[in-house]
Amino acid sequence: MATAAEEIQVGRRTVRVTSPDKPYFPERGLTKLDVVRYFLAVGDGILRALRDRPTMLERWPRGVFEGATIATRADNRGDAFYQKRVPAGAPDWVSTAHITFPSGRTADEVAPGELAVVIWAVNLGTLRFHPWPVSKADVERPDQLRIDLDPQPGVGFDQVVPVAQQVRAFLDELGLVGYPKTTGGRGLHVYVPIEPRWSFGDCRRAVLALGREMQRRRPDLVTTTWWREQRDRPVFVDYNQMARDHTMTSAYSIRPTPAALVSAPLDWAELDDARPEDFDVTTMPGRFADRGDPHAGLDERRFSLAPLLELADRDGLESPPER
Repeated sequence: MATAAEEIQVGRRTVRVTSPDKPYFPERGLTKLDVVRYFLAVGDGILRALRDRPTMLERWPRGVFEGATIATRADNRGDAFYQKRVPAGAPDWVSTAHITFPSGRTADEVAPGELAVVIWAVNLGTLRFHPWPVSKADVERPDQLRIDLDPQPGVGFDQVVPVAQQVRAFLDELGLVGYPKTTGGRGLHVYVPIEPRWSFGDCRRAVLALGREMQRRRPDLVTTTWWREQRDRPVFVDYNQMARDHTMTSAYSIRPTPAALVSAPLDWAELDDARPEDFDVTTMPGRFADRGDPHAGLDERRFSLAPLLELADRDGLESPPER
């Protein structure tokens, strides 16, 4: 017999959680309600990561189980799926942003303005949120530069960390401030808050320039070669993640694997000792209660992209082609 739905008060909204006892991470003994409670516990952090940003939902309505797959364009028979458009029947308090895809097609995507929207999405099976690097106030000009340090197959987190530290040192030289986080896997992301003055193409060119500089400084570790089969170094600076409609998993999102690891914001000082497996659905609430959100200052000051674009000009870099 199905368990009765629970109604949870989230701010001024009442959110209905259906099938609260449904196993979501059976190997960890975690239910759908446990996942809801996790997002409530890190509420300020997940809302900061998503607030007013057009956001794609990665929905796992049956939970994460052995053999589960996610639907793709080539095969739509998966157990989970990505949802770009606001779901039909969404409450009228679920705010949206109107965005244009590279194809020219448009859509209204969820753009959470309050924590209740996050919990409503979690009830639909959302484990990972994929926000654009823009605000719904201006969807054409990013206000975050996102640097994706992507380890190649077989490369451990320990080889990504020194690249991230080199990124930090270079940003310091340029007068920029970056905010690191784990991906929930072996990689790292670094976010730089920027003034919303430049296009997606400019931002991609800026990340490519930064990647080339990392390649010069750590030629043993870093590559910016786009074609996977041609990469001969452990860590790829994925500049294409700054392309329109390319998104990164938000901070505090849950990776859909049996361990239920989460994307964890970090202070730079703890990066050398941190490990992705330290941060999961059961440990992050306590960490958040004790330390708060290391990315709390992310939106307090925005920086100019000019230093990186000047470097791109010196290197003769044009905006990379869309992929």
